[in-house]
Amino acid sequence: MTRTPLSTTLDEYEMWFLTGSQHLYGPETLAQVADQSQQIAAQLSEAPDVAVKLVWKPVLTDSEAIKRIALEANADDRVIGVMAWMHTFSPAKMWIAGLDALRKPLAHLHTQANVELPWADIDFDFMNLNQAAHGDREFGYIQTRLGVPRKTIVGHAGDPRVQRELGTWQRAAAGLAASRSLKLARFGDNMRFVAVTEGDKTEAELRLGVQVNTWGVNELAEAVAAASDAEVDALIDEYEELYEIAPELRRGGERHQSLRDGAAIEIGLRSFLEEGGFGAFTTSFEDLGELKQLPGLAVQRLMAEGYGFGAEGDWKTAILVRIANVMGAGLPGGASLMEDYTYDMTPGDELILGAHMLEVSPSLTTQKPSLEVHPLGIGGKDDPVRLVFTADPGPAVVVAMSDMRDRFRLTANVVENVEPRQALPNLPVGRAVWKPAPDFNTSAAAWLTTGAAHHTVMSTAVGLEAFRDFAEMAEIELLAIDDSTNITEFQKQVRWNQAYYRLAQGL
Repeated sequence: MTRTPLSTTLDEYEMWFLTGSQHLYGPETLAQVADQSQQIAAQLSEAPDVAVKLVWKPVLTDSEAIKRIALEANADDRVIGVMAWMHTFSPAKMWIAGLDALRKPLAHLHTQANVELPWADIDFDFMNLNQAAHGDREFGYIQTRLGVPRKTIVGHAGDPRVQRELGTWQRAAAGLAASRSLKLARFGDNMRFVAVTEGDKTEAELRLGVQVNTWGVNELAEAVAAASDAEVDALIDEYEELYEIAPELRRGGERHQSLRDGAAIEIGLRSFLEEGGFGAFTTSFEDLGELKQLPGLAVQRLMAEGYGFGAEGDWKTAILVRIANVMGAGLPGGASLMEDYTYDMTPGDELILGAHMLEVSPSLTTQKPSLEVHPLGIGGKDDPVRLVFTADPGPAVVVAMSDMRDRFRLTANVVENVEPRQALPNLPVGRAVWKPAPDFNTSAAAWLTTGAAHHTVMSTAVGLEAFRDFAEMAEIELLAIDDSTNITEFQKQVRWNQAYYRLAQGL
């Protein structure tokens, strides 16, 4: 069977730049429209914050051409979305069939070719050419009339803020494209009696495109057993270059076999995922079959390479980790499974200590992790190897996906990772310590109000806006907890959303 390594890059994607006009203005004006729109597209595409190249398409002036370009975008897997700008006045009824047919995310750019008005030179030829001020309002109306989800970006193409907004939106669109082609392997079922790891896998495929299926853990164990000594030796060579390895795990050390077992798990797990074309997976300590230890090191390293992962069978979090990894491709930082574990409740200066049993991605740190082995106490297997580190200080966001029976809900909390107040010599796992916005009490109360899960993805590469854009284009709910959150108003929003999403589904 062919093995295909996972790709976590935005280089394979593109975005189409569409310009609206009409034949009323004549060929000379349309030629100017084409020239200026190409300049705008090039200016945006070359901006450092714009993550995906923009491909300019010929100016659209009639219904048939608009519908055809929408269908072409739908059929091209490279296209993660389209951006539309009404350079002149483009009668919006021309856009109805195309917008109705479009299945790729849409960004509406409200801009114009010039920054300042040439006041002394303005004549009506200039006015006919530069009509976006009301042409885009016509376009905005028809989008709202049809209920089209979109991102509206306002400002000149040369404005760094506009470029950043577009770049963030593109990253969200890439995340959606990745989810729509994502295959997720569950090794065993989710942890017994746990509520939040349950969910509707059929609805997930309908809404997000992800295929979620289950394989027996001993199928993975067979792949692990097939790892050769030469493969294990080569991988341990790699470990020695990247990590501070505990003496007992080194070659000749009394527990070196534990490291070899951990390396074999990584080799087998990677081969299984590559052969099946999987971009995300789950494990469960309650179902380890013939595996010698709970996968820890292997999971950490695969997440750092871009795979999605959820512990205890939590496939919804595995989806989020994969999406966050794609959205953050090429940026400093990373994405990881995370879990709010315990608190420092010093009044007025509360902190959250997040971790998991083993599986936190080293992409959250720029420091050299320590590779260690310690007892786990659950799972009934050999002591597992794992990377130990603390996430770097800096801004982050933690996001959970919950199945609310009639929809999926994302809950996102803006946080600031900080240094631990003291050393953590007896906590042998990857971890993060953070201050949640707007404060601990409001954050925790809001989180509990939404019914958000205890498993999350932590992203230090992209922030809240990327997840907000993703939720809008995927047409799923997002509740944000940030510096502006007031618990009374937040509770109202949760209740209003309940009514809105019920009504929005129709009868």
